[in-house]
Amino acid sequence: MLHAYRVAVVARIAAREEQQEGFTNALFAASRHWSVTLHVNKGLAGAGAEAIAAASNTATNPVMLDAFALLISAAHGAPAYPGIRGHEPDLANARRQVGAIRRAVGEIERLVLRRGSYLAESDFFETAWQQAFWGSNYPRLLAVKDKYDPDGLFIVHHGVGSERWSADGFTRLGP
Repeated sequence: MLHAYRVAVVARIAAREEQQEGFTNALFAASRHWSVTLHVNKGLAGAGAEAIAAASNTATNPVMLDAFALLISAAHGAPAYPGIRGHEPDLANARRQVGAIRRAVGEIERLVLRRGSYLAESDFFETAWQQAFWGSNYPRLLAVKDKYDPDGLFIVHHGVGSERWSADGFTRLGP
């Protein structure tokens, strides 16, 4: 059972020589709260012009175009089944883990000029999800959604246009 999952896009600037000490210190500070991993296969910094151009014409948050890594911190627990004795969720432990992960990633986010993430690799409780998942692409994506799905039939949690629906997805809140 996943308790927490938080991501920070690490821009190419963090790898510059004059930024390395600050970035290293932030990584160390993060590790005092919870473990973090750097996924260098996620960023496009240093990619060829053709790859950058192709990626810039997608829904992916444009901050990924200048990212050299995606920092991920996550926690999980044993499978939990509410109401089944011996398998109840350990909510206190889950909340402790969530807090530790938010503090760990917060150490890195202080260095990040623009937040970013992938929808599929994100914090379920992200409050600034439009900016985190799609960045400057969000208005264009919302216009496309309005054109091809004007009734908002297709929604997902924190998907484009989902702010127009109640948190449970059953009640439309506005146009």
